[in-house]
Amino acid sequence: MKLGLLLWLASLLPQPTADRVCLASTIYLEARSESALGQAAVAEVAMRRRESGQWGNDLCSVLTARGQFALSTTGHNYIVDELPAWQSAWLVAGVAMDVWSLPPNMRVALVPKADHFFAASSSPPAWAKGNPLAVIGDHRFYAAN
Repeated sequence: MKLGLLLWLASLLPQPTADRVCLASTIYLEARSESALGQAAVAEVAMRRRESGQWGNDLCSVLTARGQFALSTTGHNYIVDELPAWQSAWLVAGVAMDVWSLPPNMRVALVPKADHFFAASSSPPAWAKGNPLAVIGDHRFYAAN
């Protein structure tokens, strides 16, 4: 399935299903080769950003904000074709959304305070100052804001 079709579907679906499509798509694009823990950490960053309201009030807005996540930098013709990876991303997205529906004091944080991450296989972005808060798999997690 093309990424553009997934995003179009998300634009038609009611909440919270639309947000789950966007979050699962982001997990798939950003961390499909990572463990469930690594995928959950990526989801946590997205959920924390949504909660802050700085990048948007719903997950799809946060995840499609220009230049922030792979949803805004990957072409709409990209084919999502690894079914087991999509199923894992869908499951992790659902769990992350359930966890973040809890009061803050009841959530278990994998990457406390992290609102940014990058893949260690890429060049560090300008905002990546100092040591990361956490390293999970190929991702480095930071509190940049």
